[in-house]
Amino acid sequence: MYKALYRQYRPVNFDDVFGQDVIVKTLRNSIKKSSYGHAYMFFGPRGTGKTSVSKIFARSLNCLDPIDGNACGKCKNCLNSYQKECVDIIEIDAASNNGVDEIRELKNKISLVPADLKYKVYIIDEVHMLSIGAFNALLKTLEEPPEHVIFILATTDPQKVPETIISRCQCFSFKRISSEKIMINLKKICVKEKININEDVLEEIAFSCDGGMRDALSSLDQLNSYCENQITLEHYAEVNGSLTTEEIKSFYYDIFERNYANVLTKIKTYNDLGKNIITILDRLMRYLRSLIIKHYIDNEKLDFDLYDIHSLVLLINEKMFDIKKSSNPIVYVEMILLEFMNNIGVDSKKTKMEKIDNSSSKSLKMDDIVPIKSNENPAKTVDIKENYIEKIVEKNNGKNDDYKTKKAENLVDNFSEVSNISEIMDVRVNNTLAKANKQLLVNEISKLDMFNDYTFDQEIGYICCSILDAKIRAVSDENIVMSYEFDSIVKQNLNNIKKIIEVYNNITNSNKKIAIISDSQWEEIKNKYIYDLKNGNIWNVKVEPEEVFIEQKKDDIINNKAIELFGDIVEIN
Repeated sequence: MYKALYRQYRPVNFDDVFGQDVIVKTLRNSIKKSSYGHAYMFFGPRGTGKTSVSKIFARSLNCLDPIDGNACGKCKNCLNSYQKECVDIIEIDAASNNGVDEIRELKNKISLVPADLKYKVYIIDEVHMLSIGAFNALLKTLEEPPEHVIFILATTDPQKVPETIISRCQCFSFKRISSEKIMINLKKICVKEKININEDVLEEIAFSCDGGMRDALSSLDQLNSYCENQITLEHYAEVNGSLTTEEIKSFYYDIFERNYANVLTKIKTYNDLGKNIITILDRLMRYLRSLIIKHYIDNEKLDFDLYDIHSLVLLINEKMFDIKKSSNPIVYVEMILLEFMNNIGVDSKKTKMEKIDNSSSKSLKMDDIVPIKSNENPAKTVDIKENYIEKIVEKNNGKNDDYKTKKAENLVDNFSEVSNISEIMDVRVNNTLAKANKQLLVNEISKLDMFNDYTFDQEIGYICCSILDAKIRAVSDENIVMSYEFDSIVKQNLNNIKKIIEVYNNITNSNKKIAIISDSQWEEIKNKYIYDLKNGNIWNVKVEPEEVFIEQKKDDIINNKAIELFGDIVEIN
């Protein structure tokens, strides 16, 4: 019986694992030192090796004579652990065994000693699928299991796992595997399996699998079944509902030459042929990106205006989420492309530059917009950057958005504290609920996905993560109420309230004030609001008080910081 490639080439020891060097080294060292934890959690994207590493680790820690942290494969324990009938390495699919009864049954069996091996290892895959009751049933056992039991929990969605479970485990984050490493592995497999395939196809597979080795092998397997001889990029496009490079190039020329009929006809043809419009747009966006990169790095000449190409990349990226959620993606794509084509060559360069700034300056660094080329005078580039900053200042009516100025302002803010911040938050919460609108709340929650694109940004990534951690409770035309679970997080975010408001409004293109409170405060306020509403007491809008600052001496920063961290227990002499 034929075995799928991803099953044939699943790693059998730590040496076979790709792209998870830190995790592999840590687990191998723990085996060498015989220092095992009682519970582990592996989380990360699909196809990155979580389950495979779980099985390898389970076999290796049961090996009687491990070699450099790897199972020897020869001792009786290894021979038993490699058998499907092994009763001491138990793999549980939490997606189909997610109830309290299944976990209780597991707890009853845990006390039994291993039949053949040193340890009984429970691998619970997709653990986030367990119900709350099942997690509660597992909690005490996970904290203090018998000495002969080790738990390995694997999940693609750690956010859904309770903190009480995570805190009892050693956590390992599996990263997406780089395209280069995926290509190296695919080439080796193609040689072994005698698969004739062009290198540009392997490059396309490696790029499109989003860091998952399993997806890459499945795609290669599908192409091998489809093609009898040499596998080309045309075959890849046919199988995956995409376009070849030449077809993408032709589509790109039709858009920028404003051939409306050709663009609309091609979109209809692609749809009739069953091609995926999302895949086509993603391919077009990557093609345009490669043109821009080659222009900056290799000084390659562009056939069309750089700002127009840049604008289309940003437009596709911005609208991709809406396209995916649209009830009729084809019509949506037709409309945004027609609108873009109508605007080609209409805007001045200054306007185009401002559009690029509006949509991307929060995630791109200055050097990404105005890079220094190897043959360019650095002094000239500095002038270009200064002009760029002037445009931003002019656009914002004199507000200087220069990062250096912001950092200087933040240093000043560190020496001052708003004494009436609680009163300001109370008024904002009151004013939000006084004019709260449920549809506005739904709309604002839907905007949170926009912040995922900025979580790794060096300047504002930590702010975006803070916003994503919040729960949006109420929204009006002017205000938003956000809450956090712990008071310490509320206090921390109140210290950054101005930055949070600035980032939120810039990314969502809005102009709202934000109130930050704890979950417990929200429950109290919500209950009072509902009680008043039922009794006919209408909440009215109040005037928000001005900020009152308590100035602290700059030369007393050490004592001030100590008081901030430790409170009243600090005694200053």
